Amino acid sequence: MASELALSLDGVSKTYGDFQAVRDLSFEVKKGTICGFLGPNGAGKTSTVRMILGLSQPSAGKITVLGGQGSRALDRIGFLPEERGLYRKMKAIDVIVFLAGLKGVKASVARRRAKEMLEAQGLGAFINSPIQSLSKGMSQKVQLISCLVHEPELVILDEPFSGLDPVNQQGLESIIRDLSKCGATVLFSTHVMQHAERLCQNVVMLTKGRKVFEGSLKQARAAAPRYLELEGQLSQADILALPGIKSATETGLSEDGVPLWHCELEAGQSAHEALKAAFLRNLDVRRFEAREPSLHDAFIVLTGAEHA
Repeated sequence: MASELALSLDGVSKTYGDFQAVRDLSFEVKKGTICGFLGPNGAGKTSTVRMILGLSQPSAGKITVLGGQGSRALDRIGFLPEERGLYRKMKAIDVIVFLAGLKGVKASVARRRAKEMLEAQGLGAFINSPIQSLSKGMSQKVQLISCLVHEPELVILDEPFSGLDPVNQQGLESIIRDLSKCGATVLFSTHVMQHAERLCQNVVMLTKGRKVFEGSLKQARAAAPRYLELEGQLSQADILALPGIKSATETGLSEDGVPLWHCELEAGQSAHEALKAAFLRNLDVRRFEAREPSLHDAFIVLTGAEHA
């Protein structure tokens, strides 16, 4: 089992004086998968990433990265920090070659890979441009290439979509999928649940330094309630009498002046039985929509109570 894992944390804690940033954290990331590392600000994500990278040591517990410990695996890791920073006066290709050299890649190999990757990202005309002359999106692409040029086995991305326009966000999603297809493992944190929902096989959620969830997207969504949207001349009593309905709130009127209702289903219940009963009772249901919970809904439920 251990050989299938790119990353394993076992009972990891981190304290800074009297403050406990991470508390008894355990989770695993399988090789070749894309794992979302999610949590509100101050949840302990950055402290955890610093320990994974060997930049700080856990106060307790054990971290295993690519079968090794801490800095011994560092050259096999690619890291894109949330706070971007490149040498502004250096040329784009020179920055990439320099940072690749720190990971043990020969300059000739790094220069060839850098040129190929810059061209693939639409930056072929800017290979010899200084970083300070590039747009924010362009410089973020250069930094991303810098963290991938040494062909890492584990890629850690901290808020990688921050500041990117929708087109570049889509391009980055494509890069992340390609990394996984090529066998690399990706761990990334983001506040934008739509990205995690489109990309991840599994997610880990933290709040106040503690893990509140680890599992698949399907398992995460199951923690959030399902909803049924109804349009019709209905009373709250009519709706609450339907099987599986937990609550019903009138939210307004349709364009035709017909009441709109937002109904929360009881845990484990689907909309099917409620709708079937409504039609059998000849209730005035003119339109309905069963809404499955999103990862955002699950995130609010799983982290909300602890975060409050």
